[in-house]
Amino acid sequence: MIASKSPPIDVVKIAIVGLGYVGLPLSIQFARSGVTVLGLDVDAEKVELLNKGRSYIKHIDAATIAEMTKANLFGPSTDFSRIREVEAVIICVPTPLNKNREPDISYVINTGRMIAPHLAKGTLVVLESTTYPGTTDEDLRAVLEEGSRMKAGVDFHLAFSPEREDPANEQSKVKLIPKVVGGYTRACLERAMALYGKAIDTPVAVSSCRVAEATKLLENIFRSVNIALVNELKLVYGAMGTDIWEVIEAAKTKPFGFMPFYPGPGLGGHCIQARTTPPCRNTLCIA
Repeated sequence: MIASKSPPIDVVKIAIVGLGYVGLPLSIQFARSGVTVLGLDVDAEKVELLNKGRSYIKHIDAATIAEMTKANLFGPSTDFSRIREVEAVIICVPTPLNKNREPDISYVINTGRMIAPHLAKGTLVVLESTTYPGTTDEDLRAVLEEGSRMKAGVDFHLAFSPEREDPANEQSKVKLIPKVVGGYTRACLERAMALYGKAIDTPVAVSSCRVAEATKLLENIFRSVNIALVNELKLVYGAMGTDIWEVIEAAKTKPFGFMPFYPGPGLGGHCIQARTTPPCRNTLCIA
């Protein structure tokens, strides 16, 4: 990791593309921090609901949305040409697996194409969508450079910061979750660190976009493997007449070298990532 103190940055307005489980909470956090947020989404129905101060995500309070929109700190829209109004763009769109179980980055690429013609010189673009190393500095960079006719790291800034959202955890707060940030260049990194520093308590700098992308994959793989393991053990221990929940609670007493994972219906989520799923004591859970 890179130890650096981010310089101050005068960000007045940012755009967050994709108002789902990642983008909407992030929009609210930036708005709470005094940054004006243009929330962009291709789903006109979502945008209409948000402009009415209503929420379509269970754990996000409609009153908070109404408060931010009334204060003109959060403005949902479908008009991507308004990108020219902002100093930074954060992309939070899905990256699902396709029918061949391969990463589908078409949402990322299409978003890049939509915002590129409207980028102003000096704008920061940050990708948060979970993806494989190289997506930001190769695939996204290529479409941004082609569409804007500018160079990343020279005319505009480019970075990757993996989302860390835990929607099933009522104690999880966007502001308090450390935020890994990797930049295409050192200047890109500093710009992105300063931006997130306005809304997140602990931005964590790494040496490149690829390190940040790989970090997210490691986090997800770690969780996926352990959920699969505990689901298998539930079946094995169940056949032996042993309660997996009691086993886990006993193992939790070890103060080192163990982290509890619980049986569940699967990983969940709308992209290449693992969402927290509530324990299911009364069902047979398999990964």
